[in-house]
Amino acid sequence: MLTVNEIFYSIQGESTRAGEPCVFVRLTACDLRCSWCDTPYAFYEGRKRSVEDVIGDVEQHQCRLVEITGGEPLLQRDVYPLMERLLERGHGVLLETGGHVPLDDVPEPVVAVVDVKCPGSGEAGHMHWPNLEQLSRHDEVKFVIADRVDFDYAAGVVGRFRLSEHAAAVLFSPVHGELDPATLAGWILEARLPVRLQIQAHKYIWSPEARGV
Repeated sequence: MLTVNEIFYSIQGESTRAGEPCVFVRLTACDLRCSWCDTPYAFYEGRKRSVEDVIGDVEQHQCRLVEITGGEPLLQRDVYPLMERLLERGHGVLLETGGHVPLDDVPEPVVAVVDVKCPGSGEAGHMHWPNLEQLSRHDEVKFVIADRVDFDYAAGVVGRFRLSEHAAAVLFSPVHGELDPATLAGWILEARLPVRLQIQAHKYIWSPEARGV
């Protein structure tokens, strides 16, 4: 059984798949408390559902791309059979994870989007660093950046783990409403970093407070 916060069909707002239609499966619970978290309602709200029930709900939307997110989805053991079943049924599967839970049991075809926590999140000390050493070539790494301290931290991690060589994309995302994307773009250009500026497109299409989008 899984504790599911919400399942909805929308436009992907992040990652290299931004702009594509996608079904989102948001699982309940997270053991981190990032200062900029935009889904605190997923800490506790949700109801028990079987893997097959979740898949049935996903497939009603007739969309091949599925993202499993949270909360922290890897805290629930039945997320692994959920990913396996979705793959078996021909779905492309994205996994949004905070990076502090080992990726060892994630099925290889799943695209892990690993969110490395910067100091501004208040949770930088919880990263499971071996995750960055076992990335598949299709995986992506994301840094949510609040200020220059976060930027310098993220740039150091990119260099130390040579992420641009081992991941499909390295994404630098400004904290929405706190860091001007133009400022972050300037820092990236000045440092000549091999990364991609990412904005949360869904927060520009709809209200930043909107749920289910």
